[in-house]
Amino acid sequence: MALRIGLFYGSTTCFTEIAAEKIQAQFADGEVELFNIKDVPLQQAEDFDVIIFGLSTWDFGEIQEDWESHWSDIAELELNNKVVALFGMGDQVGYTDWFQDALGMLHDELAANPGTQGCVRIGFWPNQGYDFAASKALTAGDEFFVGLALDEDSQYELSEARIQQWCAQLKEELASV
Repeated sequence: MALRIGLFYGSTTCFTEIAAEKIQAQFADGEVELFNIKDVPLQQAEDFDVIIFGLSTWDFGEIQEDWESHWSDIAELELNNKVVALFGMGDQVGYTDWFQDALGMLHDELAANPGTQGCVRIGFWPNQGYDFAASKALTAGDEFFVGLALDEDSQYELSEARIQQWCAQLKEELASV
């Protein structure tokens, strides 16, 4: 039985949307459904077996506006027994002290919700190859981001390969879930 995968993103400048489309393209046609959260309720994620959430960090560690308007909805999500992966957009040079903070805040918000504590988290991403001062998106040992970290401002040329590698990683991790 094929897993239903829903990818939910918020995008102000279209970079997160473009990344979402590139992630979708790494899977078979029709395997990943895309949803801009400004157009659909976040609770629609509950209809999927696998959920990918994408967002960007703005300015000094702020959440993208569409996610900010739905932030309280995260507490209502029932994603226990689902698989969840995250990806984020950020600028490690211009905002070196807040790189990928929104990604970390989303991870922490999901972890704090009783309705999502029973989900399986996949897609943790190594932090090698980045140059930043601080990030809320690092795991406890600081070796990994809580999801794929993309930087369209300072490392645009690496995004395509990172997306391909991350999607291959997701497929491997999904095969063992």
